[in-house]
Amino acid sequence: MLEIKELKKSYGKFIALDGVSLSIKKGEIFGFVGPNGAGKTTTMKIVAGLLEADFGEVYVDGIDGIRENKRLKEKIGYMPDFFGVYENLKTIEYLEFYASIYGVIGKEAKRLSMDLLEIVNLKDKADFYVDGLSRGMKQRLCLARSLVHNPELLILDEPASGMDPRARYEMKSILKNLRDMGKTILISSHILPELAELCTNIGIIEDGKMVVTSTVDEIMMKMNYAHPIKIRLLDKVEDGVKLLKELPYLSNLIVDNKNITVGFGGKEQEMVEVLKILINNDIPVVSFAKESGNLEDIFMKITEKQHK
Repeated sequence: MLEIKELKKSYGKFIALDGVSLSIKKGEIFGFVGPNGAGKTTTMKIVAGLLEADFGEVYVDGIDGIRENKRLKEKIGYMPDFFGVYENLKTIEYLEFYASIYGVIGKEAKRLSMDLLEIVNLKDKADFYVDGLSRGMKQRLCLARSLVHNPELLILDEPASGMDPRARYEMKSILKNLRDMGKTILISSHILPELAELCTNIGIIEDGKMVVTSTVDEIMMKMNYAHPIKIRLLDKVEDGVKLLKELPYLSNLIVDNKNITVGFGGKEQEMVEVLKILINNDIPVVSFAKESGNLEDIFMKITEKQHK
């Protein structure tokens, strides 16, 4: 769906992008991660056709985004990190206005606007003035605005910025629904744990360069950052620890009374073997579970390596 090749962009002597390349498949939610000033927004604006690259190529569903800017914009819905709203309009009027820009007017515009409000869980706010909406509601309204022309690719720059936990949860649910509707989504965010749960793949950008692009699990394996396994024993803790220390795919073993936390970098079958070994050696296991990896730790580890 989206192919970016060797994008370069400079502002005077400052190099914003230095050969950025990435590929996103149709129906994927791709998380774009990086510190402020890393090049996320610049990349997104170029993909959306709002900024010219100095060098490189952008293809959206086979369309040359550099040479066919108008066709590109028909395929893309863009939600910037800072957005404007007409606060003296009602939410339904706000969307009807944007529908009219795409030639949809009258009853059809009203129907479309109500459908979009339903998608972003704002249907009950149709007659509320935008000025009276919470920040989270305004962000969902702007997401609806980006869907007016039914784009195939959504480019969302920090869509959950400044939201409270409930609003972030609602946004995450909406994005999953959009993925299920067949939308492809490129999303940037600083809320890294939620990206790990939401995204199909993650790309980390630092100083205008792509550092790594892969699934969260694959990045963990590349970085030797293991999933922790939490084990609770009834007794025989010392015997259990001795057995665990002999296994090559376990690391960073921590013991807290009868609770053991150990890093796991192996395959699922090897995790089964860990439990079998404990049970076969009469170690009484009360609980045994693998936790999700911590994307924030991975991000810090990767970017730390870049500066060494």
